[in-house]
Amino acid sequence: MGDTSADRAIRSFLAPVQVGDHCSGVVAEVTPSGVAVILDGFAARSLGVVGPLDVSWQRRMADAAAVGRRITAEVLAVDLEEGRVSLSMAATENPELWAFLKRLRFGQRLSGTVAAIESFGVFVALDEGPDHPVHPGVGFITYPELSWRRFEAVSEVVEVGQRVYCEFLQFDTWEGEARLSLRATRPDPFLGFAEGVTAGQRLTGRVTKLVPFGVFVQVAEGVEGLVRLPELSSAPIEAPEDVVRAGEEITVIVTDIDRERRQLSLSLRQA
Repeated sequence: MGDTSADRAIRSFLAPVQVGDHCSGVVAEVTPSGVAVILDGFAARSLGVVGPLDVSWQRRMADAAAVGRRITAEVLAVDLEEGRVSLSMAATENPELWAFLKRLRFGQRLSGTVAAIESFGVFVALDEGPDHPVHPGVGFITYPELSWRRFEAVSEVVEVGQRVYCEFLQFDTWEGEARLSLRATRPDPFLGFAEGVTAGQRLTGRVTKLVPFGVFVQVAEGVEGLVRLPELSSAPIEAPEDVVRAGEEITVIVTDIDRERRQLSLSLRQA
């Protein structure tokens, strides 16, 4: 914003507004990018913005917001420079669930039961807190957060009805979910393995998966390394199956250990 009298009026109006406050107003416009709201006390222009994913967890935007409708929403962010307040109507639509999720802190341990397994992750019905208005559970675990080790089927890690203990990662305000990690409750096998291994060391492992750019080799329980295509053979090859098969035991050389990215680079050619 500039420094006109109108800009100063907007900044003055927004200055006392805090994240977590409830603001009321009238819907001025509904577009695919969100809902514009004229806030009570400032009729000159719409300062409130509700993003499309913050309108409702259970209703379509067209059903939850219409021009001229009065709404009450919770403040997510205040931008004095842009003269804008980001709002969530989902927060006031589900106050008990929103309040529960806001209280959770990173690393907090939560218990529950696996409620559903989907292609995009696992829903967990938490022991504490309210039910979700749409999903089978308030807790949600993405596939990478299920286990430190590679798995082909979720059934190798969890099944519906199983009791689980997870760590809280973040409050997903778009879906009204507690993003959880199951693997965070268990020691990372890669870190322990990396402490005793150095570049140039010879290891024996089992080929677990062939991919176009190389093969994955399990060299310890829960630890896999990658042999890239050029490191499979001294002679040029077009595909990894020209050299190895899944399930085959091979000897490899450690070429690099990236502890931060949890990546182990291996070479069959050098071995």
